[in-house]
Amino acid sequence: MKYLTLTILLCIGFTTQAQFDNYFENKSLRMDYYHSGNDKEEVFSFDGLLEEPYWGGSKTNLVDEMGYGNYFVKVFDLESNTLIYSRGFNSLFGEWQTTNEAKETWRSLSESVVIPYPKSSVKIVLYSRSWEGVFEEKFAYVADPENYFIKQDQRMKYPSFDVHISGDPAQKVDVVILPEGYTADEMGLFVSDCRQFAKDLFTFSPFSNNTDKFNIRGILAPSEESGVDIPAQDIWKRTLMNASFYTFDSERYLMSFDNMSVRDLAANAAYDQIYILVNSTKYGGGAILNYYNVSVNSNEQSAKIIVHEFGHGFAGLADEYFDSSTSYNDFYNLDIEPYEPNISTMVAFEDKWQHMIKKRTPVPTPDTSIYYDRVGAFEGGGYVAKGMFRPMHDCLMHTFKGDQFCPVCEEAIQKMIDFYTE
Repeated sequence: MKYLTLTILLCIGFTTQAQFDNYFENKSLRMDYYHSGNDKEEVFSFDGLLEEPYWGGSKTNLVDEMGYGNYFVKVFDLESNTLIYSRGFNSLFGEWQTTNEAKETWRSLSESVVIPYPKSSVKIVLYSRSWEGVFEEKFAYVADPENYFIKQDQRMKYPSFDVHISGDPAQKVDVVILPEGYTADEMGLFVSDCRQFAKDLFTFSPFSNNTDKFNIRGILAPSEESGVDIPAQDIWKRTLMNASFYTFDSERYLMSFDNMSVRDLAANAAYDQIYILVNSTKYGGGAILNYYNVSVNSNEQSAKIIVHEFGHGFAGLADEYFDSSTSYNDFYNLDIEPYEPNISTMVAFEDKWQHMIKKRTPVPTPDTSIYYDRVGAFEGGGYVAKGMFRPMHDCLMHTFKGDQFCPVCEEAIQKMIDFYTE
């Protein structure tokens, strides 16, 4: 029976690989677009198509069935209308919509989706999740791979280097590390920081148990000046990706609005995840699901920042804290179940981690010391104190007091690793 199961799995793998080869080339097509609106409205508008030299994603798990993210891209073969690729993701614009500024003004941000390069014409469709949790079609574009307006000139070409390589990109989680605020004289520091990044990442479970499932590469791309923007201190640096603290006027939130530069730099290597490493000692970082991740390189908490943010950007984990200031308003609809695997409104708790709770653990779970080491349903999470529940008293998605993810977060991370590698 064991050998029969293995044979079936191998046949499935060969079949799905054949589907990739039937529809796609081993490189990427990037569609840039603008996402515009205010706190209540949104509009998508096409910007351009670019051919990129690498495809770092899976060639077997092409259709995303997890349903994570507030946005979704689906790619259909134009002739047969067959769904051939899909991914969920989030965006900086989506977060901005929940800020006070979005109530007062209209704004446009650049975004991109990257898909395997199609052999024939495809329809690329973008969806947005409504307040009620339903994906609604917002934009569609037909892409002809023979269109001579598809840009083929790499706009920011820089050399890459190996940090941790374990195999074929199609069967690994591929992380590309981009340097922000490292000058030409600090490229040696960046190489050293990338090695420390890998060491830190693989210190924490479940990453420590999956070192053979990751490829990590860095891009040698110097900035004019060392450091990063800190607007409240009137510090402004000329850097490649224009990253800045005080994103949405939150001091520790360190992000970049320069999507095109981020994507152009990332195109120098095969990647599933983009990680921007910022040359700063100041505490900060940020991450958005299948968008990009950011962390500083040399704060005393850097290792925990790295894995916390990667939990967001890679595995779709939510913040579990609720007693720390943010710039967001009404981030979650408490009348529906959020998609994130590590928070719950209890609306559909059976779809979350209910199966991991022992029978004698009460639900909701009192936040008292007797239950600190148990999986339960502790009230408070997702930036709100009431109506949202987290799996454990503490976790790396809650505070940095400990040094591990809770079992629910570990399971979610492992599920995503398997999705990209099996």
